[in-house]
Amino acid sequence: MTTSTTVSTAPLAGGGLRQGLADVATIALRELQHWRNRPGVIVFGWLFPVLVLAMFVGLLGGALGQSTGGSYVDFVMPGMLAVTMFFGLESTMTAVSLDASRGVTERFRSLPVSGAAVLTGRCAADLLNSLVGLVVIVVAGLLFGWRPDAGLPTWGSVLGLLVLLRLAMLWLGMFVGLRVRSQEAVSAVQVAVWPLLMLSGVFVDTATMPRWIGVAAEVNPLTGTVEAVRELLGAPGAGSSWVAAAAPWPAVLWPVLLTSVFLPLAVRTWRRLGR
Repeated sequence: MTTSTTVSTAPLAGGGLRQGLADVATIALRELQHWRNRPGVIVFGWLFPVLVLAMFVGLLGGALGQSTGGSYVDFVMPGMLAVTMFFGLESTMTAVSLDASRGVTERFRSLPVSGAAVLTGRCAADLLNSLVGLVVIVVAGLLFGWRPDAGLPTWGSVLGLLVLLRLAMLWLGMFVGLRVRSQEAVSAVQVAVWPLLMLSGVFVDTATMPRWIGVAAEVNPLTGTVEAVRELLGAPGAGSSWVAAAAPWPAVLWPVLLTSVFLPLAVRTWRRLGR
């Protein structure tokens, strides 16, 4: 086993809150080593939302902006903030599945460390990864001419909603990654992520869609976060759907519901591995 996937047992012995936090830190640091060992993959993950932003703003923004009642970059940037957190689903799912298929997960289970520490350490590292990606997409938006008019309290609310969405995607990704072992199956699930992304209010106002498609887009959990962030940042196009009118509640309730479902499922799946 390579150094990047080896965890020393020395800091894992013992019990109590302090030892539990030490276990979490050890697992998180193990995950962060991949930033050094696989810099290309990590950097591409940060830049991929920027490529999507460039495609929609640069190629389609002129046409799509006519339906938003304002600058298209101002309309789409709140959506891209949410998309950056949503894309974390794929990275978490792929990494967890790869660990399980290579036997790394079984090694963790043989060490004197709780499953909760392993999963929480993974969450901490993946959340940090997503926050770096969030900074990257914000800088890209500013370069494209995005100029949000929001104070520090508003940005705090925006960050809270985005982190809430990312936590839900973390636990969903861990559950799927533990259940799906082959990389072919992981690729199939990754393909399914794109319809969920496109069938949302990220790139266009749901009111411009055929009604039956608009209804499906409005119940998409991603749309709830997007509309809430748009309203907080005063972006054009906000407030044209029932999701926006109900903001921020869909942005809170959907992630809480998803987390309450997939967190215990991920923990139970971890405990049953190898049985």
